[in-house]
Amino acid sequence: MKLITVAGPPTSGKTAVILKLIECLNMENGSVGVVKFDCLTSFDNLRYGEAGIPVQTGFSGKICPDHYFVSNIEDAVQWSIQSGFDLLITESAGLCNRCSPYINGILSICVIDNLSGVNTPRKIGPMLKFADIVVVTKGDIVSQAEREVFAFNVKQVNSSAKVVSVNGITGQGIFLVAKYLLQARDICTLKDLKLQFTTPAAVCSYCTGETRIGESYQMGMLKKMEFKKI
Repeated sequence: MKLITVAGPPTSGKTAVILKLIECLNMENGSVGVVKFDCLTSFDNLRYGEAGIPVQTGFSGKICPDHYFVSNIEDAVQWSIQSGFDLLITESAGLCNRCSPYINGILSICVIDNLSGVNTPRKIGPMLKFADIVVVTKGDIVSQAEREVFAFNVKQVNSSAKVVSVNGITGQGIFLVAKYLLQARDICTLKDLKLQFTTPAAVCSYCTGETRIGESYQMGMLKKMEFKKI
């Protein structure tokens, strides 16, 4: 079975890109599955259901969505193998710019959109920097100049990635992503593989449920700002 990971900021068009990708691959019904990792709620399972694509959805709640991904990805792979899929696509909320849900040797796709602003690629972090393919959506809504600056900033962050512009409504450009997907490796487990980038090494008291404000309630790994007089 082939596995690819898709991540990106909210509303960047991840689900639309995945649906167009599956349509372009033209694989047999029931041979492709999707596992959706999100934070609080999602209605994308309805969209996958309408397309006849088996999907499992998990919500991280109070836990970092990327930590949640790492904790559940092996179970997702085993579910997919038992279901007889030829391809599993995982979709991650990608809300933590410090982390990235990418695994060494597994094809990784980052979806970002032109409407988020030309400087957004410099703010996303490992989720963009370590992606094999960067899919840029909503290019039909902005000017040519904005598209070029946006693409330049993507390359400044990740010079080795393949950058593909995709229209999530018409599917224009998705055939290139499908072409790269054919090069993805086959797997049966993730036990011998490692993450491309580390998750945070420690937690603070607020990570574990503290709500009171003040230094006496702040424990664990902390980082303080230095405020200079103006």
